[in-house]
Amino acid sequence: MATKTTPKTEEKKGGLGRYFRGVKSEFKKVVWPTKDTVIKYSIIVIIAVILSSLLLLAYDKIIMFLFGFIY
Repeated sequence: MATKTTPKTEEKKGGLGRYFRGVKSEFKKVVWPTKDTVIKYSIIVIIAVILSSLLLLAYDKIIMFLFGFIY
């Protein structure tokens, strides 16, 4: 026996409008961070970036100093 399949046009019914309604629905479920939390995490990220860049600078200077003996 043959099984009945639905045409592809029925599967895409609603298309773009349905997609944006879903997006809007999901945005309502998001728990956004507070201003204090965003500021706190931003400061942590900035400090981490500064420390990691200083560490890389130190590694670079040490390697350049050691290569100075070779060449």
